[in-house]
Amino acid sequence: MLPLRFIDRVKFVVERQLVKGAGFQLLVVAVFIALISITGGLLVLPLPESENLGSAVWWAFLRLTDPGYLGDDVGNWRRFVSTLLTVSGYVVFMGTLVAILTRWLIAKMTDLERGLTPVTLKNHIVVLGWTSQTLPLLGELLGASGRVRRFLEKHDASRLRLVVLSESASASQVHELRSEPGIGRKARQIILRAGTAIQPDALQRVACLQAAAVIVPSATHEAGSLVTSDVETVKALLSIAAQARQMGSPLPFVVAEVQDVRKLPVIERAYPGAVEVVAGDATISRLMVQNILHPGLSEVFNELLTAGEGNEIYIRGGESVAGMTLGELASLRPQAIVLGLLVRRPDGRNWQVQLPAPSDAVIGADDRVVLMARDYVETDAAARTEPLAPIRRIEPAVRALPELTRPHRVLVLGWNRRVPSLMAECISYTVRRFDVDVMSVVQADERQREIDRYLGDQPTLSCRHLEADYMSEGALRRASPADYDSIMLLSSDRLASGEEADARAMVGYLQLEDILSEADRRPQVIMELSDPDNRGLLTGHQAEMMISPMIISHVLAQVALRPELRCVLDELFTVGGPEIQFRAIEDYPLPASADFQVLEKILAAEGEVALGVYRQRPDGNGRRLQLNPPRRNYLDLQAGDRLVVLAITA
Repeated sequence: MLPLRFIDRVKFVVERQLVKGAGFQLLVVAVFIALISITGGLLVLPLPESENLGSAVWWAFLRLTDPGYLGDDVGNWRRFVSTLLTVSGYVVFMGTLVAILTRWLIAKMTDLERGLTPVTLKNHIVVLGWTSQTLPLLGELLGASGRVRRFLEKHDASRLRLVVLSESASASQVHELRSEPGIGRKARQIILRAGTAIQPDALQRVACLQAAAVIVPSATHEAGSLVTSDVETVKALLSIAAQARQMGSPLPFVVAEVQDVRKLPVIERAYPGAVEVVAGDATISRLMVQNILHPGLSEVFNELLTAGEGNEIYIRGGESVAGMTLGELASLRPQAIVLGLLVRRPDGRNWQVQLPAPSDAVIGADDRVVLMARDYVETDAAARTEPLAPIRRIEPAVRALPELTRPHRVLVLGWNRRVPSLMAECISYTVRRFDVDVMSVVQADERQREIDRYLGDQPTLSCRHLEADYMSEGALRRASPADYDSIMLLSSDRLASGEEADARAMVGYLQLEDILSEADRRPQVIMELSDPDNRGLLTGHQAEMMISPMIISHVLAQVALRPELRCVLDELFTVGGPEIQFRAIEDYPLPASADFQVLEKILAAEGEVALGVYRQRPDGNGRRLQLNPPRRNYLDLQAGDRLVVLAITA
């Protein structure tokens, strides 16, 4: 190996100093300035005007740093040297110094914008991950004024602060926050920090241990990836628990979404603190199957489980109404519908859900009351409104679902990770039989393996796989979609973004509508979308629409603010027990003209809760659903209208 040249050694030494940062860069510049000053002093030292070396070097340094001295020099040689020093000063002193400081300032501002500084907050809410659910989730938290007010009072906080952990916090995400309809100017309440949920230092950066609640939404991963969203969720919970043990801090309350409901025991084992688990895939699958059983129910889900105008489910504590019966409470809440009670089980951890509950049930101080209302304020006592006449509701009876003489035929167009859980949900309805055909470009063997892996030892259902692209009109026509009872268009999770997946689903739907328009019989069509921004693109069309991220975001946000809500939703949207159903008006002895209060009274005699009306014909806005109408308004029921009822099924 040849020895390095002297100049190469100098370059190497200078390089090693420059890469150490702005401080060492300034030191190198100072050395160059000193060398230039000494050289300039030596050049003018022989002149009679130079007293000694020190004064000559000082003279050179002044010319190097300040060009104003250039006119004071006398003599050609001195002026020549002074000019060289002044030009060198522009390059070395001013140019290099400004460049180093500017570059350092830009780098420092970039680091600050990346969100690497730990937050110093307490009793805030942490969201671990920037996914398609993050924006609607933040909008839900910022828009739930009544629940947030109670949440802040509980945690002795004056203002809601949200901290989001994103893999790469950037100015574009800040712009997205400000552009989101539910956030807007409230974006200043949101702090972005860079990192991932599986990095322990990133969890410290968002102050998880000091948070009032930590929300862990699921992220999407490529099909076949060994690191799934559930793996990241478990790793994040293990890191939080380890940090709490190391620092001797209490564990924060966690709301975690899992894609595979079978991972629930793993989550509970990984995190010993208070945790509520929302099974995202199972929740969407339950809603879809219930929508198949009760066509039109998607409007109920979209109102109760998304932000915006309409009704929501609220949980209120029993401290202020202890000793009252549910019937007495309902008469004092004229703008809300009392659904039932949550009673603490003897173990002190879980809740017994009583939906619906008889009107003579007495509310205990530790109980929770379940209500449906348009706003949190309506669940309080109405001081200026006349109380309603008490309604007596008997103990609810169990109604069995009517058995069908033939299987319910379902055509699934597309494939995503939720299909196996959808199959499991169909199997759970033992009184109903489903024949499912799945059309997708994903190989049939791969699809069947995923279904078998998910179902395990559970009984299987009739499932036929069609290897074809529903975007092909010929392939779709050969499937004879009009022969099915229900058609489900799924948003793919194998594309780069939710926008691309929804684009395929919407184009496929329009093509499907063209084929169905030629048939004599029209099946039920349910379409799943992934991007909340696409919710208004198909307004006015006949398909029922469900936007999965908006529904899951609503559930995560509301469970974070009121943990008891999770068990209510699980009870409502699983097979058996309380369910929201549609009933024919002929099933009840209704008078010719009835208001909603009369309807409530008639259904209460059956042990059921009247929630509203689903019209046969849509109104001017294309809506058919009318939940929680004013009590005194006449319903003007027409042939084909159906009642929305909360009842218990076997």
